[in-house]
Amino acid sequence: MSKPKKLENDISIIDLFDLEWEQRTGCYILHAEELTLIETSASPSIPHLLKGLENENIVPSEIKYIIVTHIHLDHAGGVGLLLKSCPNASVIVHPRGERHLADPTKLILGAKAVYGEKFDALFDPIVAVPKERLISKKDGETLKIGANRTLTFYDTPGHAKHHFSIHDSHSNGMFTGDTLGILYPISITEGEECVLPSTSPNQFDPEAMLASLRKIEQLEVATIYFGHYGKSDNPNAVYQQLRYWLPKYVQVAEEVWEETLNYSFEERVSRITTKLLTLIEAEIGIEPNDQVYKYIAFDVEICAMGIADYLVKTKS
Repeated sequence: MSKPKKLENDISIIDLFDLEWEQRTGCYILHAEELTLIETSASPSIPHLLKGLENENIVPSEIKYIIVTHIHLDHAGGVGLLLKSCPNASVIVHPRGERHLADPTKLILGAKAVYGEKFDALFDPIVAVPKERLISKKDGETLKIGANRTLTFYDTPGHAKHHFSIHDSHSNGMFTGDTLGILYPISITEGEECVLPSTSPNQFDPEAMLASLRKIEQLEVATIYFGHYGKSDNPNAVYQQLRYWLPKYVQVAEEVWEETLNYSFEERVSRITTKLLTLIEAEIGIEPNDQVYKYIAFDVEICAMGIADYLVKTKS
């Protein structure tokens, strides 16, 4: 079912069924004079996105802007394919990501290194974005999409160097991609907002992530719109959870690192994953048969890779 869910402030979200899971990754529609989408997920999600637009009575040719918070394939991998249906749209991306959307060769190689044999099912095809349809936005630059609606772009590294977050003046909300972590589906967390860090390879930087958190916090936004998945109207709780869990993730990984000096990278990642999951199970109170567990377990394995990569760079 790809019927968009209406949120407040003329915003809707389309469930893109990333990994074929409900409420995994979303595309936000900003209903403004210049119709704008934020996030596309990977190419296998584009049929869900197009169906969602159809169910919202939106013709793809009406779309003016497609914004991706960063160029990881679960956020931007489908943008080139989507453009084929959106002849009047431009793609807005962080300056560090622009050339990689125009030529996704390195993106593909990097994702294959992480996902291996799963790559095709998760991401294929990845279509290049024509250079003339790309617009980059630097820190503090703006985009007016309606008489009373301005988007402001903020450089927010930590998850990736090619990541910006977008402030929407109409909602006083911030679209944070993965910078402030992942909000797990409220419908399968017994109504509790569970936020955990997203520390994917290969540009994870915990200090930069905390600096980005502080930058967003100082803006006193009312709502956080996550790439995964949905919104929180309690930003302070989001900040608190990220500040709590991020040091724990790094501490666990560093402890494993010291204990496994003669192990392979893959063995270290496996041990970090196991130890993190054990900690999360104990502190959050989840069990392997809980519906949310598969979401968290998938993410934690990728997070472990990212922290291990960070430790290779900083401990060598």
